[in-house]
Amino acid sequence: MFHPQERLWLVVAVVLLLVAGGCGSRHDSSENYYMVATNIKLPYWETARAGFSSASSQLQVRAAFVGPDTYDPKAEKQLFEEIVQKKPAGILIAVADAALMKDSIDQAIAAGVPVITVDSDSPGSKRLFFIGTNNHQAGVMGGKHLDQELKGKGNVVVFTMPEQNNLAERLQGYRDALENSQVKIVRVVDIKGDPRVAFDTTTEIMGKERDKVDAFVCLEAQSGQEVATVLNNYNIHNKVVIAMDTDAATLDWVQKGVIAATIGQKPYTMSMVGLHMLDDLYHNKIGNLSTDWTRDSFAPLPVFVDTGSVLIDKNNLDAFEQANKTMTGTSK
Repeated sequence: MFHPQERLWLVVAVVLLLVAGGCGSRHDSSENYYMVATNIKLPYWETARAGFSSASSQLQVRAAFVGPDTYDPKAEKQLFEEIVQKKPAGILIAVADAALMKDSIDQAIAAGVPVITVDSDSPGSKRLFFIGTNNHQAGVMGGKHLDQELKGKGNVVVFTMPEQNNLAERLQGYRDALENSQVKIVRVVDIKGDPRVAFDTTTEIMGKERDKVDAFVCLEAQSGQEVATVLNNYNIHNKVVIAMDTDAATLDWVQKGVIAATIGQKPYTMSMVGLHMLDDLYHNKIGNLSTDWTRDSFAPLPVFVDTGSVLIDKNNLDAFEQANKTMTGTSK
């Protein structure tokens, strides 16, 4: 027998369950989300896809991860504009070319489509805010470690793609970290989205200017393994390589000691948090998306969500790989 008060709580519980069941999902048939990037077959973006998929399962929404298989900013722009025409509930975009994407993002915002940038930003656009790495701080982290590895003196070649805002911030972080050091950046190479440029340039340097370069810094995911391959081919062990991101080949070279360290980002977190925030924006409207919230002390939106970064070397490589396997179901 139930006590009267217990019977009352039982009735309340049953009613709440019936109400919840009758209401169904809060998501409607027109609610579609997209994440757009370039080079989406890279392991980095496969990890981001896993975070995006996990969030879509949690929220029970339709979400598509799309983009060109190669580094193609113009194709990204075209695809983004096609998606906007579908009036989606929201878009996450990793911007390949900030200047190229600015007007397209502004037009999406004007059309009432929430746009959040992830991984790489378009700060001059009207995107709502940016989710990703504090890229300047990541560069500072890498620069300090480089200085330690070189014992405060040496010449460095940097591989990058200057049109990407996130990579420009990383480079500035390195410059700031090395400002009072005798470690000098003597050359900055634009790989133009093609890792073969890093391979060919490193091969050229090791053939003609081996004694003039002491280290290589790779500000994006693709060039680290290319540099390491060249050094290994030449059986060179006295050059320092600081890479970026955590694809399997890069981590293998860290394990072998050819790459001294790599800066790991959190693409899984970026896409997962991003989709949750888009979903919240769709169900809790903030009014005019074009409002400049950066000057509002009571803004409903952040300016920047820092997902963090970590330096990975032989000391913490095993722990990182185990955590990555747990979250993504892959070995690296």
